[in-house]
Amino acid sequence: MKVLVIGSGGREHAVAWKIAQNPKVEKIFCAPGNAGIAGIAECVPVKVDDVNGLVDFAKKHKIDLTIVGPEASLVVGVVDAFERNDLSIFGPSRLAAQLEGSKSYAKTFMQKYDIPTANYGTFTEASEAKSFVKSNGLPVVIKADGLAAGKGVFICKNDADANAAIDSFLKRGEFGEAGKKIVIEEFLEGEEASFICISDGTHVLPLASSQDHKAVYDGDQGPNTGGMGAYSPAPVIDDALRDRIMKEIIKPTVAGLNAEGRPFVGFLYAGLMISNGVPRVLEYNVRMGDPETQPLMVRLRSDLVELMNTALDGKLDTFDIRWDDLVSVCVVMASRGYPGHYEKGIEINGLEAAGRVTGSVVFHAGTALKDGKIVTDGGRVLGVTAVGKNYREAITNAYEAVSKISWEGVHYRKDIGYRALNRK
Repeated sequence: MKVLVIGSGGREHAVAWKIAQNPKVEKIFCAPGNAGIAGIAECVPVKVDDVNGLVDFAKKHKIDLTIVGPEASLVVGVVDAFERNDLSIFGPSRLAAQLEGSKSYAKTFMQKYDIPTANYGTFTEASEAKSFVKSNGLPVVIKADGLAAGKGVFICKNDADANAAIDSFLKRGEFGEAGKKIVIEEFLEGEEASFICISDGTHVLPLASSQDHKAVYDGDQGPNTGGMGAYSPAPVIDDALRDRIMKEIIKPTVAGLNAEGRPFVGFLYAGLMISNGVPRVLEYNVRMGDPETQPLMVRLRSDLVELMNTALDGKLDTFDIRWDDLVSVCVVMASRGYPGHYEKGIEINGLEAAGRVTGSVVFHAGTALKDGKIVTDGGRVLGVTAVGKNYREAITNAYEAVSKISWEGVHYRKDIGYRALNRK
């Protein structure tokens, strides 16, 4: 069996790592991949949004299954193109992917189908956006309507910050097309959690719970990023809350998309804010999270290829998904300056030593090979992941592995998993 993974981040490395454990998979390709993925797959120079190039590659190499990692591929319709060419691919269609591709669409959708979320407004004019903030009060959350790699979100606690964020989107165009329209929401208090499911268009199966750390600095300070670390399971989601989330959020979402003529096949991710046991949706993603995928894949005991093929066959209700009882933690090691400007091409040291730490796996995110050396090639560079019998042990193992790795300007949070520790 030949498998193609689309993407180049830590999520895709974790997916490829898991797929490689299937004895029926004889060859893995990754487009475009990274230096770590190159150790288990053949990386090919095709961009994630080059739909025709990806289709041509899959045809030429007789790919049996393609797995889409990033949202950028889904929003431009790579799944639709593969299906038109009778190529097996796992992920939602372009129409279904609008749930992440347009935050204003997602908010309208939630309102229509009574899915709990924050109150909001959508704007293309700065003056109207500022008037909305003034009349609705602070704090507010201001988001780019389109895809902004997890960075087009501002939490604003005063008028000056709100006005600056609005101007950065609508006057200065700092987020390009993604920020030509913005969503302004009420600020929700509580604890965030990532609730990721797999759907076959009718049936939905929840994955293990996980929790992300968005802010760049310790104590959840500083600007939002694509994610600075994650762990699984998330103790904030107990069995009763999981059932409530499925009943009030996930199942109505899948049913609503069907009613809209946008059946959803793929990984559906609801970013939630939980307050006093009540979940509300912050946003949807139409793929697995990054870095949540890394701790999830090291806990998944079921076969990932079998799971996805069962979903493609529309038979998820027959699948018994299994998870390891161990706790897993992922610490993201980033480039200095991320999520702003950062340098590339800096040599990374200590990767082999980190891989020898008990229970650890080093997933590459933004890396490349240069003159035989592994160098930085992105903002989020590595996702150092480890397991343990409990949160403290998993965190200790992850940070021990992190301590073996170095490069000039490395930055990482020192408090990944602190919420879980505080609950224990």
